[in-house]
Amino acid sequence: MKTQPPAHDPVDAIIDQWAVVRPDLETLPMEVFGRIYRLAVAMRGRVDKAYAPHGMALGEFDVLGTLRRSGRPYTLSPRELTATLMITTGGMTGRLDKLEKAGLLTRSPDPHDRRGLRVTLTERGRELVDQAVVAGLEQQREALESALTEEEAEQLAGLLRKLLATTA
Repeated sequence: MKTQPPAHDPVDAIIDQWAVVRPDLETLPMEVFGRIYRLAVAMRGRVDKAYAPHGMALGEFDVLGTLRRSGRPYTLSPRELTATLMITTGGMTGRLDKLEKAGLLTRSPDPHDRRGLRVTLTERGRELVDQAVVAGLEQQREALESALTEEEAEQLAGLLRKLLATTA
């Protein structure tokens, strides 16, 4: 059973306030992006809770997941990871340190570049990320199925893809 949307959500309250002080504003963009932002924050919390039993948060999952989906031998350079995850090199170093200490990945010299490193997912890291991805997807699936039909979810995914393509 799909839940009905609330008659008035927190974004509507913000829009109503703007309408009082600036009735000349066209606030549809604020409605769309305000809801996307709030949804992202809410889902991050849900997904983090799903990853916690696996000993990781979203940031660590992102690193392990990126290595896992890169395919065998599950190895990338720190630069490739940083570009994919859109974080700073300092942020990446901290994540790699933590994950290496936990035995979920290894760092080794790049055989083709003596200045470079290669980051490789360990077997334990692969097993853990395979479990975590299922748990995270279940949280996302539950959120979608509680409010949208499959057709609506597919339509939303397409619309967001279209919007992202023009803003990225």
